[in-house]
Amino acid sequence: MLNIVLFGPPGSGKGTQAEHLIKEFKLYHISTGDLFRSEIKNETALGLEAKSYMDRGTLVPDAVTINMLKAKMEATTDVKGFIFDGFPRTIPQAEALDLLLLEMHAPVKAMLSLKVTDVELVKRLLLRGKESGRVDDQNEEIIKNRVEVYNIQTKPVEDYYAKQHKLSTINGEESINVVFESLCQVIRNL
Repeated sequence: MLNIVLFGPPGSGKGTQAEHLIKEFKLYHISTGDLFRSEIKNETALGLEAKSYMDRGTLVPDAVTINMLKAKMEATTDVKGFIFDGFPRTIPQAEALDLLLLEMHAPVKAMLSLKVTDVELVKRLLLRGKESGRVDDQNEEIIKNRVEVYNIQTKPVEDYYAKQHKLSTINGEESINVVFESLCQVIRNL
């Protein structure tokens, strides 16, 4: 099974590249944000539990997220693997994902990390805010804060996968097609 962590700061192009990789390699895209919304909308036990934390303004515990991932993976057959987007965001989450995938005999094969400068991220997100109307992408200070939080809290997960020799970095400032081809080259060499 080809399980990949697609990694990078907000605005690095993860969503765009995930769409292309899904088609190319017959993978299933798991975005934790989408997963939360779906579970809550369908009023599953895990969704209601997650909602109770979110309604209080607290983070959903990793165990709840991992149980959602496990349920989704077990319900999704006929795929060659999964692209994890937005998860893991912390080293404990990466450890929990590794344990889950070990239990399923399908470890993470690679973390593909898109590298984009902070200046470029701000530019891209402001443009996305104009085009999409997303409020969180229209305020430069909010964007800079999101990027800073990523750099401080999430970026260390790269080291976790680097120690396992699973980290590949890709210049995310190239054209969409060049980035895609770079990602494909890494995946084909796994």
